[in-house]
Amino acid sequence: MQTPTFLILAGLAEQPRHGYGIVQVVTDLSAGEVKLRPGTLYGALERLTEQGLIEVDHEESVEGRLRRYYRLTAAGATALGTEIDRLQRHADAAREQLRRRPGIVPGLSRLVAPAGGAA
Repeated sequence: MQTPTFLILAGLAEQPRHGYGIVQVVTDLSAGEVKLRPGTLYGALERLTEQGLIEVDHEESVEGRLRRYYRLTAAGATALGTEIDRLQRHADAAREQLRRRPGIVPGLSRLVAPAGGAA
């Protein structure tokens, strides 16, 4: 799963959102690292809808423009949970590799601390 897709699904996990709301939550979740452009967002929303991972929740007219809200489906929540588990396994494996590295790289001690303990 690509990062923008992951973040879109994560951004819809809490509540339905319209396009601009999705852009904002993706920016927040990624600490500003991912900024979706409208073409990218709406292409992704169409694809995710076709895949059954999201669906239209409702539409409303705001200042004469139609605002469509999307929500995560049960299949989307399952896919998001699966991806979270996959990413966590990869992060844990990478952390273990760093922990085994001879000598500690300055600034990385917080990353390689044993689970539940201090470095």
